[in-house]
Amino acid sequence: MSFQFTEKHIADYHTLGYTIFQDIIPTSLLTDLRRVTDKAREIAREVTGPQAQRLQPIAKYDLDQRPFKNYGALPELNDAIHRVLTPQHYHADLDRTGILLEPAEYPWCTDWHRDWRDHMPREVFESEFREEWQWQSFHIDYQNQINCALYEDPSTWIVPGSHYRQRNLPGEIAAKNAYDRDKFRNQRPVSHEQQERDCLDYTRNMPGAIQLRLNAGDFALYRSSAWHLGNYVPYRKRATIHDFCGTPEYSQHMNERVERKETAIKHLASAT
Repeated sequence: MSFQFTEKHIADYHTLGYTIFQDIIPTSLLTDLRRVTDKAREIAREVTGPQAQRLQPIAKYDLDQRPFKNYGALPELNDAIHRVLTPQHYHADLDRTGILLEPAEYPWCTDWHRDWRDHMPREVFESEFREEWQWQSFHIDYQNQINCALYEDPSTWIVPGSHYRQRNLPGEIAAKNAYDRDKFRNQRPVSHEQQERDCLDYTRNMPGAIQLRLNAGDFALYRSSAWHLGNYVPYRKRATIHDFCGTPEYSQHMNERVERKETAIKHLASAT
């Protein structure tokens, strides 16, 4: 069934923190993207190792760029993005866009996180970014990410409605803090089956969490300020295009804030 835009896409984006454009990628383009991402998987594992989560940015590697450019120019997709966000929003900047992949050897999961806020020491966030993160969480130009699944992908979990909330609830903090990076990510497990179940238990313990299930050709637009994580297994093939969806001003802001973050972390390290 071909994609049909409705007002529900806009309502879901604002109330839930995500919306899904179902079946929006044409079959012929899906075929081309699958072909080129098979090579991306090989490159990622050569560069990073068998547990590589992604290859990013696409433009950096010896890949056929044409399918990605066709994807970025898809009229139906751009129209849907512009109707939910604004006509100034764009995606598929191949100098930023990546491909999310399944692990080759054993299951693992990320921690529960809210983007940018949880990507630095708390002291740095509070001193440098707290004020702007609070208003950006409500601003349509900021904190929009996309996952476009080329195969069925239930890896992402999200807490609907958490995207606009500034305070974390006690149960959310406890669920996040139960993460053991060595256990869930870094160390090879004794049992793959036990690792899979342990990761799923950690994932499900977040209050209000749901699984963001995408079928092949679905495109999810979501607020990265919401609680979310990725839970991965090696037996499910994955190739999901991952990108931010922003304006030219936001792209410039992203570059600037990375420099500010690195400078603040250096200052923190020198002071301790």
